[in-house]
Amino acid sequence: MTGVGALRRYTPFASASLQGLLRYRSTFLVNAVTATAAVGLQVFLWRAVYAGRSGAPPGGYHLSELTTYVLLAQMLALLQASRVDEEVAGEVQRGDIAVSLLRPVNHPLARFAAGLPVSLANAGAVALPVVLLYALLLPLSAPTWAGVVLFALSTGLSVVIGFGVNLLVGLAGFVTTNIWGVRIVKDSVVAFFAGQVVPLALMPGPLAAVARVLPFQGLVDGPLRLLLGHYGGPAEAAGILALQAGWAAVLVALAALAWRGAVRRVEVLGG
Repeated sequence: MTGVGALRRYTPFASASLQGLLRYRSTFLVNAVTATAAVGLQVFLWRAVYAGRSGAPPGGYHLSELTTYVLLAQMLALLQASRVDEEVAGEVQRGDIAVSLLRPVNHPLARFAAGLPVSLANAGAVALPVVLLYALLLPLSAPTWAGVVLFALSTGLSVVIGFGVNLLVGLAGFVTTNIWGVRIVKDSVVAFFAGQVVPLALMPGPLAAVARVLPFQGLVDGPLRLLLGHYGGPAEAAGILALQAGWAAVLVALAALAWRGAVRRVEVLGG
């Protein structure tokens, strides 16, 4: 079977996911209101921090750059909220995973195909309007074309990293009856070390050094550093992308191994 033919096998998963989203269009409105409020609160706090300051800006971020960072950090978080962890854990708890094993497809790829429309819908129906709204209300930093291209490449890698992390969390459903606590811890750890709460440049040195080698920085801080030009030249930009690509490959491999282990567990317990 050709590559195109193989990809077509996953189209129904994407289509079904998109149809499910359209049944609950009010979710987009709720997400947009929540994102708008979250960005507004963070911008208000940072503007208070910057008020009356003189000298070099914290972490090298001028207020307009930090406002842009805060805004787009929330939007990237929406892009990576594909619900893969929730869907996989739900399949395990309901026993639907047995049916999934009978389908002639790679289940992790099927889940990626189902999660991608969620990410794209969040980007188009929620993130874009919120960005346009704040662009009218606040001074933002205009990126260069090079920054936009690097950001696009980096954002694509961030989606793969986010999928890998979420799939691993979802597969935890095979060893625990409820992953609610695991998801809460994951969301908190990821948001902090990704730079969604505070840019890594504003963290204490040792903590920032740890954060920069973890995969989570590739979700938010890495793409936004590339967009805003906060890197020391082409070599450092390439290094950011290479680190993202490396972690994306590692997480995909770990997810594949975890899935195989989960399948063996189901076969042993279920016969």
